[in-house]
Amino acid sequence: MRSRGYVTMLDPFQQLYGKRMGGLLFIPALMGEIFWSAAILSALGATLSVIVDININMSVVISALIAIFYTLVGGLYSVAYTDVVQLFCIFLGLWISVPFALSNPAVSDIGLSAKEEIYQSPWLGNIKPEDNWLWADNFFLLMLGGIPWQVYFQRVLSASSATYAQVLSFIAAFGCLVMAVPSVLIGAIGASTDWNQTTYGSLAPKDKDESDMILPIVLQHLCPPYISFFGLGAVSAAVMSSADSSILSASSMFARNIYQLAFRQSASDTEIVWVMRITIFVFGALATAMALLTGSVYGLWYLSSDLVYVIIFPQLLSVLFVKGTNTYGSVAAYIFGLLLRIGGGEPYLKLPPFIYYPGWVTVERVHHLTGDVEFFVQQRFPFKSVSMVASFLANVAFSYLTKYLFESGMLSHKYDFLDAVVSKHSKEIMDKTTLVSNHDNIILSEMAPVRQALGATIAGTFTNTEVLSDDGESSPESFHSDN
Repeated sequence: MRSRGYVTMLDPFQQLYGKRMGGLLFIPALMGEIFWSAAILSALGATLSVIVDININMSVVISALIAIFYTLVGGLYSVAYTDVVQLFCIFLGLWISVPFALSNPAVSDIGLSAKEEIYQSPWLGNIKPEDNWLWADNFFLLMLGGIPWQVYFQRVLSASSATYAQVLSFIAAFGCLVMAVPSVLIGAIGASTDWNQTTYGSLAPKDKDESDMILPIVLQHLCPPYISFFGLGAVSAAVMSSADSSILSASSMFARNIYQLAFRQSASDTEIVWVMRITIFVFGALATAMALLTGSVYGLWYLSSDLVYVIIFPQLLSVLFVKGTNTYGSVAAYIFGLLLRIGGGEPYLKLPPFIYYPGWVTVERVHHLTGDVEFFVQQRFPFKSVSMVASFLANVAFSYLTKYLFESGMLSHKYDFLDAVVSKHSKEIMDKTTLVSNHDNIILSEMAPVRQALGATIAGTFTNTEVLSDDGESSPESFHSDN
């Protein structure tokens, strides 16, 4: 995608499936970004409420205003520079805090408390046999659902070369593992602490429904004040950096793939910048509202990857690696994935299911402080992964079915209302749409060829040449005429 000169993650979708389908795919991508931003703002609000002892809702609003303001002013520069600061702050801040927290007298040996109950239940936990499929489903959701994100492609597509984009991705993969270690240790410390010996109080955070805030609580109550200040500042810097990235990526997809490519192809650079600024404010407000309404950082974290995994991930596989998919298959995949996923319900959004998958149970949740009892349906069947696979298969099956029906003459060409199979000169096909926006309005057919950085074996085996190659055969017009 970097070699092809794309600007956003949605560009290949719009090139192959058309403007309207690109607009539909923007919706789950936008929802993912808003849920993620909400999770980030909720985490930052929790951190600030611990630091300065103010109401968590007020701290969420203040955090959102700060993030929105400097994203409005700085744009991609604010994202790039705050990311650099974030890496150093989070790594140094958390690693400096871990030894002080571990050596606190109230903390037991985390090796022993992993499997034995000392002050609290063992932090390592266990997976019940009946929940195996549920855990597997969420594992694939968080792993594969983390791939098709504009936040990630924002970095990849702005890299100086395709080779650099690849190197950056692999280094980041190992970097994520290293950066996660101090957070895991702090979580283990929180579950191994006798909180009665601290300034926090006698009840553990889990018993106060404050598990989401365990990191700032540990830093505040188990570390010396100066270390606590440094660590919480590191968390705040990291969270703020992620918030601006997510809000900017959502606004850039809207400004380019919806506003410019679908409605205003002649829009000037200044106009696009103003559209981005307005949408930064709008999407930031939506994320803030979601953070205030939902509250659970962990729940929002799951939701952010949910629709992205079920709808966009199979579409990304199809558009890049499956030869011959078209708009009809894409629409069918969208509908199948959406219905199967929403049909399973979502407890975090109070959304009841209308499809009861095998193995469903009614679960009782008791709020520790209020004593309120809440009942919700838990789907133990891996319906999210099944929805994703069904979406992918629907794309392939319906694409080839419509291709066969139109090309064999069983369906008249006049019924190809999406111009996705038989039309040679479609208004929906993005071959002549500007995908590289600058003052000279370079269009795809005029772009200079760029040598791909993929190895010959990998490129020949996995790459969908209709979308990714840089010669004339990549254009959808040529593709339709060949067929």
